[in-house]
Order: sequence, then structure tokens, then C-alpha cells
Amino acid sequence: MSETTTIESEALAAIEAATDLSALDTVRVAELGKKGRVSGLMKTLGQMSAEERQDMGPKLNALKTRVAAAVEARKTVLEDAALEADLANDVLDMTLPPRREPTGTLHPVMQVFEEIAAIFGDMGFTVAEGPDIEDDWHNFTALNFPEGHPARETHDTFFFHPQQGDKPKVLRTHTSPVQIRTMMSQKPPIRIIAPGRVYRNDWDATHTPMFHQVEGLVIEKNIHMGHLKGCLIDFVKAFFEVDSVEARFRPHFFPFTEPSAEMDVKYTKVGESIEIGEGDAWMEILGSGMVHPNVLRNCGIDPDDYQGFAFGMGVDRLAMLKYGMPDLRPYFEADAKWSRHYGFKPWLTPSVSGGLS
Repeated sequence: MSETTTIESEALAAIEAATDLSALDTVRVAELGKKGRVSGLMKTLGQMSAEERQDMGPKLNALKTRVAAAVEARKTVLEDAALEADLANDVLDMTLPPRREPTGTLHPVMQVFEEIAAIFGDMGFTVAEGPDIEDDWHNFTALNFPEGHPARETHDTFFFHPQQGDKPKVLRTHTSPVQIRTMMSQKPPIRIIAPGRVYRNDWDATHTPMFHQVEGLVIEKNIHMGHLKGCLIDFVKAFFEVDSVEARFRPHFFPFTEPSAEMDVKYTKVGESIEIGEGDAWMEILGSGMVHPNVLRNCGIDPDDYQGFAFGMGVDRLAMLKYGMPDLRPYFEADAKWSRHYGFKPWLTPSVSGGLS
């Protein structure tokens, strides 16, 4: 019996010392497996006499039962400990994630539209709009374009296939048709800006087939070129947020204005950026002039009673100058990185008094 006592004592000690399920299974096999010590004692029963088997049989079965019970008890303890460790390491955070900041931005062109509207709105202008698809009369004839003018050719303008007996419709080449529609539907005094998309057959780093334009129109009595110059100089100062602007008005030709002038401003280049207002070089920034008497007559306005001035500017180019974008083409490429870099927060409404940009 000393051997069975020794085996039981060592087995129970080994079971208690097992630190994981793998070590415990090693002890189980060593004691209860086919070649285990307890199993070896059970095999000796066949070599005993009937009296010895009657005495040793219950004792060896009891030994086997106690060792197996100790293994199962230790297994339960180790499984519970492993489960607790897994739960401690696998924590599920039930709190809500933080709210992400909005990622959308306002396109620079839309920002400049808003800035221009704020500036001219402060001067008493209202916003007028019109269709992108125009007829020949509103886009050309009413604006004093003669037959054979290059703008009437397909190399400059996008024409639609004509309906039977009609002249072809066009994608408007400027927002000037909005001026015509306004003068025909309203009586002077008129003071509007006409923002929108326009279309010309051109495509390079500084020109796109579709671009954005803002035109302005003032029709009142006793309007002269001085009013035009003062209005546009005030606009350039407000838009580029500078205290002074050195400007010049060069004679030019537009069919719908007479006299006509392109407005140049002085600028200086600092590194890769351009500063508008003062400098040693001139830059053309917009076209302007006094509304041609023929245009007034075409709209039913007597040029002997009313005069006016008009101007037009490319919004995409103004955005390039103000915000340092070197190429027009990425404006239309839907690049999220470009939009994040050059975009604006959409809820910040520009104002002349509170700041444009």
C-alpha cells in the first residue's frame, strides 16, 4: 500500500501544480493513460489471488476515481481562469465614438461667387440669372454682334443642331444675355450682377470649355465713365482686401459697349504668390465699357434718356489670382485632396464688413 499512497500523493501534487490545461493533460496521461502509473496498478489485479483482488480492487478503483476527480476539478479551475483572462483582454467599448468633423468643403469658385455677390450687394446690386442655352438673338444680335463676327463661328462657340426653319441654339458664351432679358423685363434704374456658367471652345492651363463668369450692368440717367471706374476700383480693393489699387483703363473693343476698356491693375510677384494693388507690372483683370446705344435700343430703352455701364470678369481666374491656384483644370477633376487644400468652410458666409475670406 505504500506504493499506492506514494502515487496518489505525487499525482495530486502534480495536478495541483499544473498552471494550464496543457500541463494538466500531461499529468492526466502520466497517471491515468494506458501507460500511466494508476493504470499500471490496475493491470496487476489480474495477477493477484481472489482474496487479494477482493482487498485491492476497491482501493485501486478508489485511487483512480480520486485522481480523475482531482483532474476534472483542476481543469474547471484552469478553464475559469483562462476565460477570465480572455474577458479581461477582450474589452468591448460600448461608448459612442466621437462625432467626426464634417469633411465637405466649399469649392473656391463658389466661394468667389459669394464674395463677389457680397461686395456688389453692398453697392446696391441685385443678382439676376438666365438660361444656359440661348438663342442667337439674346446671345449675339441684341448685343450688337454683326454677322460674320468670330464668336458666331463653331471654332469659338458650341452650337446645337438647328430645328427646322430656326437658327441653332447655343451654349451661352457670356452671361450678357441675362442683361438683355433684364432690360427687356424691367424699367430703369437697373443695377444687377449676372453670375453663372458660360461655354467656349477652348481648353488649356488657363482656359476651359466651361467656366464661370460674373457680369454687371447699371442703367440710370446721367451715368458716365467715372462711375464705372469708381465702381470697379472699389470692387478690386474689396475683393483682394487691399487699401489701395493702382489701375488703368485701356481702350478696347466689345460689340456691346462704346467706349470699351479693359481694366489693368498693378501687381508684384512675391515667390509663387501674386499681390494685387501695387507693383512694377500690369495685369488685365476684366473688361468693361459704357453700354452701346444700339443695345439699349434693342431692349426698348431710349439712349437719349438713359445711359449705363457694363463689365464682365472670369470668376475662375479671379480665384486663381486670389488663392494661388496655378492651373484651372483641377477645378473640375473632383480631387478630394485638392478640395481639402483649397476649399472653404461652407457655413462661413463672406461679408464686406466681417471679412470675405
